[in-house]
Order: sequence, then structure tokens, then C-alpha cells
Amino acid sequence: MPEARFSFAEHYHERTKYAPETLASKSQGLDWSTQPSPYKDYKIGTVYDLKPYLTEDIQSDRDGLLASRWRRLSRLLFCSYGLTARVPTVTGDAFYLRSAPSAGGLYPAELYLISAGTPLLSAGIYNYQVRTHSLIHFWQDNNVWGNLQQACFGHPALQNTRIAIAITAVFHRSAWRYQDRAYRRIFLDTGHLIGNIDLASSIEDYQASLIGGFNDESVNELLFLDKQVESAIAIVPIIDLQDEERIGRGQESRSPLQRDTQSMTRGIMTALPSATVTNYPKLPDGQLLEHLHQATQINEKPNLQELLGQTNKNPTEASAQNIDKYNFPFCTKVNTVTESIHWGDDLELLENTILQRRSTREYSGVKLELAELKAILDFTYQPQHYTDQGIDGNPDYFDLSLIETFVAVTGVEDLEEGCYYYAPKSQELRQIRFKNFRDELHYLCLGQELGRDAGAVIFHTADLQKAIEKYGDRVYRYLHMDAGHLGQRSNIAAIGLGLGVSGIAGFFDDLVNEVLGIPSDEAVLYITTLGRQR
Repeated sequence: MPEARFSFAEHYHERTKYAPETLASKSQGLDWSTQPSPYKDYKIGTVYDLKPYLTEDIQSDRDGLLASRWRRLSRLLFCSYGLTARVPTVTGDAFYLRSAPSAGGLYPAELYLISAGTPLLSAGIYNYQVRTHSLIHFWQDNNVWGNLQQACFGHPALQNTRIAIAITAVFHRSAWRYQDRAYRRIFLDTGHLIGNIDLASSIEDYQASLIGGFNDESVNELLFLDKQVESAIAIVPIIDLQDEERIGRGQESRSPLQRDTQSMTRGIMTALPSATVTNYPKLPDGQLLEHLHQATQINEKPNLQELLGQTNKNPTEASAQNIDKYNFPFCTKVNTVTESIHWGDDLELLENTILQRRSTREYSGVKLELAELKAILDFTYQPQHYTDQGIDGNPDYFDLSLIETFVAVTGVEDLEEGCYYYAPKSQELRQIRFKNFRDELHYLCLGQELGRDAGAVIFHTADLQKAIEKYGDRVYRYLHMDAGHLGQRSNIAAIGLGLGVSGIAGFFDDLVNEVLGIPSDEAVLYITTLGRQR
């Protein structure tokens, strides 16, 4: 009997792990003169300047409605991915940070708006020019929406709106520094961006859905992408909750009931499976990223009736997804139910926090309060607690049932040191190891002092083999985008509380499981450190 082979996603994950004995061979000096530009330029197209709409005192149109729509769209894009700070560099060149964090500040994502034709945007395709905060209408086409619907296999979210954001990745921007492992970081970065889009949508009275299953080749052709350089990785339909033709005059735009009604079509077909590739050649380092992206593509329409039938026929699995893991009778359990963070009238504090967010470089080592950790977990995992503030209580993820969360506690008042499993449904921390891991965390995070000096470190993991059985190799995309989305909500909560926070995507993979006592079949996806800024 032939030996069973890993799927290519599993093979890629193993090949791109960091280990103490191999890290040096995976590292190489960087030629900063060859760093790719984080901006994409178009030589032709109609430019729509969005900067004037960032202020409230612009001159409005005769009825004010069109100006209001422009203002909301402008702020949605700015809060999602706009330039928010200028950082000096040793070369004297200006370097700009964005509202969404990116590993190494490389910003591999590009944003496109696809319009079926609206009062603001005529039918066609627009690229968001981050550097100038503008839209460039580079392709006009009345058939573009129908082509998008076909490429997304008739996803119901596209029937309820006339505008969608397409997120793409320019792979070399990250691969230039992180080589093959860049694929992980690209999708974590995209998760950060999706988290911002979701929260910014609540602020500006939109609602964002997610589409991760689509015909890759068709969407790439729709956007006129050079697939050797850039590829589509997520589609985000945006519903305007202030559309008077939809909701009627005088109805509350930020009604939780309306958001719940709009949510009925979300979650359906969000994540579709690809093939599971087990027959692949021996590849040298440097070719893994490209081969994995090819392995995760969908090129044929899935049997949607069969997929829905499998979901409905498996009540045991659905029931299992509603049960938190690691519910040992002897372990310490800490209830995390807490008062929600208040984000101000009209969510102005949430908007300011998104725009002021920065990744922390140093922690002081001073302990966190248990209430602060509880509040971060509450905002990240219990969005239903925020509907009374107008925040989407059911944000779209690809499949959160595949993600597990562990918290290593080294400096939190009134919480014993050790490793805890966070049970989101029960809203409690369950202690699985009893130890101060400060020195180990320093080592596991590749010697970064952030790991050593943080008060708590959050780990997102997934049973990769189980996930691939459900969604094929494409699940590698979904897992990292969901982990990045959760990480971004933790970022925003921590900054909103005046704390420091920083994500880490570089770590000694297998040693994390060994040291913290996390089962070996849980692949570590992402780390978020929390602490007090120095």
C-alpha cells in the first residue's frame, strides 16, 4: 500500500516552519534598494479625489445626499486602509503607515471597488489609490456585475447590493523579505484589513459580507491582473444601510434589527472548498508560495446543492462545533463576562482608535489588569455584546469553528500565571498549564522582547488536517484571514483601552505546542502580544 502523503497545504506548512536549527538558512540579507513599491499606479482612468470628503465642513450638493454618500465611502476606505502616519527613515525617504497593520510594513494588499452602477460610481472597476486617497476608474463596463456574480457562483450577498470590494495580493511585496513564508503573512495582513473594513462599515452605516470561494481565474481576468504578480484573495460585498430605496425614509439606519435581517444571507457560501492536492513535485525553496497559491485555487463551480446537503446532514458535527474544548473537570476556570468597551456616541472613539492604532515596539513589563484582558477578549470574540452601540453583532468570518485560542499569562493581576484555553461560547479561560513562560516566550518569538515583556500572549491555532478535510487546500487562506481578523479586533480593543499590542507571525512553530502544552495537531497560525507600553 503506498504511503499516504500530506496535502500540499500541509507540506507547505511543514516546509515553512521556523526551527532553531534551520532559521539561519532561511534568513538572508535584504537589498533595500530592491524593495518593491507598496503602491500600484495606473496611467489612464478617471480620478475621484476622496480627500475633501474626510472633513465634515465640505460644501454639500443641493440636497446634501450625494455629498453624504461620498463622505461615508471616503471614510470607509480611509479607516480600512488609508495612510495614517509618516515615519522618518535613515535614508530620508518618507515611509507611511496605514490604518491596517502589515508584517514588515510591506502592505501586499490592493483594494478595488467593483460597481454595478450607483449614484456615486458608474458601472465598472476602480482601484483605491492609497497614496492620494482617491479612486481611479480604469475600466467602465455595464456587464461587470454580472461577470462578478458568475465568478462568485451566484453568491446571495451580491444580489443585495451593487458594490463590492475586491482584495488582491501583490505577492512579491512580502516575498521579497519573507520568502515562501510570506504566504502566511499575506493572508494574516488581509485578515487585519477585513477586520478594519468590518468595523469601519459599522461606523459608516454599511454592512460587509465575505466571499472566499470564487473562480480565481475569472476574478483575476475581471480585474485585469497579471496573475504572475497579483491575484484576488477575497471579495467583500458592501450593503449601504442608509440606502433609502432599500430601507424607506425615516427608518433608523443603525437598527440592530435591520442588521440582523441583512445578515440572513451572510455565512452562506462564504467559504467553499478547493481540491486537496496530494500529487506534487519536489520543489526547492522559493517555489512553495507560488505552488501553494495554485493548489488553493477554485476553477470549477462546486456542487453547491451537495455542499449544502452535507452541512444539513451532519447534525453531529454541527453540535460538536457548539461545544468548547478542553473542559477538564480539574482545571481552574475564570469567567470572562465583563462590561463592554464603550466606543462613544456615533462610534467616534472607535474611528479614532482605528486611525491611531500602532504596533507597539516595547513593553514595560508592568502587569495588566484582569478587567483589561477580559475586555479585549469580549470585544474580539463576543461581538453580539456591541449591537446596542451600532456595531455589527455577527461579523462575517470564513469559519471560526476551526480556530482555537490559547492565552499565555505572565503578568496579569489576579490571574495565575500559566497557559489558558479561551472558551468563547462559555466565556471563560480554562487553565491547562501552570507556569510562568516569560523566558520561553522570549525564545519562541525568535528572541523578540515583545514576547518576554508582554503581560499576556494570545495564540490562534487550528487542526490543519481536519480543516483540509472540510475545505481542501484553500482552507489555508481562510484560516489565516480569520486569525488576522481576530487579531485586528484585539489590536483595536487594546489600543482603545490605552494598552500596547503587537502581532507576531514569526515563531518557532513546533516549540510553541511543546512548551505551552498545546496539542501537536494544532497548527499555530498567529500570535498577538498584549502589554503596557514602555
